Amino acid sequence: MKQMIVHCTQHVTRMALLDNGSLVEYAAERDQQQGLVGSYYKGRVMNVLPGMQAAFVDIGQKKNAFLYVDDVLHPHLERQPEVKPSIETLLQPGQEIVVQVRKEPRGGKGARVTTHYTLPGRWMVYMPYADYVGVSKKISRESERARLKAIGERLRRQEEGIIMRTVSEDEPAEAVEGDLSFLRSQWEMITRRAQESAAPALLHSDLSIVQRFIRDAFNPQQDELMIDSAKAVREAEAFLNDMAPGKHKPVRFYHGQESIFTAYGVQEQLHRSFGRKITLEGGATLIWDETEALTVIDVNTAQYTGGTSLEETVTRTNLLAAEEIGRLIRLRDTGGIIIIDFIDMQREEHRKMVTERLERVISRDRTQTHILGWTHLGLLEMTRKKARHDSAGFAPVICQCCGGTGKVGAWLE
Repeated sequence: MKQMIVHCTQHVTRMALLDNGSLVEYAAERDQQQGLVGSYYKGRVMNVLPGMQAAFVDIGQKKNAFLYVDDVLHPHLERQPEVKPSIETLLQPGQEIVVQVRKEPRGGKGARVTTHYTLPGRWMVYMPYADYVGVSKKISRESERARLKAIGERLRRQEEGIIMRTVSEDEPAEAVEGDLSFLRSQWEMITRRAQESAAPALLHSDLSIVQRFIRDAFNPQQDELMIDSAKAVREAEAFLNDMAPGKHKPVRFYHGQESIFTAYGVQEQLHRSFGRKITLEGGATLIWDETEALTVIDVNTAQYTGGTSLEETVTRTNLLAAEEIGRLIRLRDTGGIIIIDFIDMQREEHRKMVTERLERVISRDRTQTHILGWTHLGLLEMTRKKARHDSAGFAPVICQCCGGTGKVGAWLE
């Protein structure tokens, strides 16, 4: 059973997702950050750079947004290099354009934006110009995949595209059709506002953090939702009534003396999970080092001595580490290139066991993740897509003086 725990303060909302008591997702959102990724803006092209095949677009944020040529072309053309024109033929300085935020600003970079528009709903993702129907790969039954694809083809119009989400499995056609009608009305509202607004202008904000997690990771009939704010409880109830009228558990209002995160063990798990050194059950450790684009995770046996031989001890440690690494990657929302230095194993079958264990854990992650395999040096490579900031309100803050590179030392005697 999943439990969604929401802690609200004056300016920050923090959300934790527990799966059988284990913390698997955490996120926090400040009021001014709400709904940046996924939001639509009417922007003005400021610079066009043919050498980079990109443009910078003013969307009213501190930094101009970055728009790459592949995000301007029609979805059917972006993967065909032989027909890819120069961005100068597509955009000119001063031109007004509707864009959607794909990636939040990070460091000195502005947001990454696209014209490949998407609107996620409960059962589907709606794409006004994609011109195809897709079905989530996590739906394995061919009969169900064919049913959902047939529903999508019947419902879509002209260039519309639809991707059936995993949760749409076994849902009646009427529910899917209702979702599509709602998303179409949202898109019509966005296009109408674009015609009426002068750039730069916000046209449509993504959902709040609580609404996004209800939509994407919450089963209204089975999972529990606890919130420590009466106002947020009312908002969540209203959203659930729109999404699943009469088919959801009531939202529980927490009003205990201690913090809701303390009461449900979230705070303790956060402290254990976000450090550089993480101790596993039995004494083995993970050393977690992150840069902007690369994360390196080192597995050590430390005090772990289980097993009757060295190879068995190493394999057990690596299996335990793979389980925890899969959970922590999702929890810490680690993105980019990830290199895992497991303890050296002699047998190929043991490396395969570790890979399969990691794959099983990351299959529960909603963010696109790929395990690329083992290098010649015995390191496991993987990648994970990331669109939003680090978990605001808990992740370590980089020192503004040294950029996180400083060291404390002493003169040698």
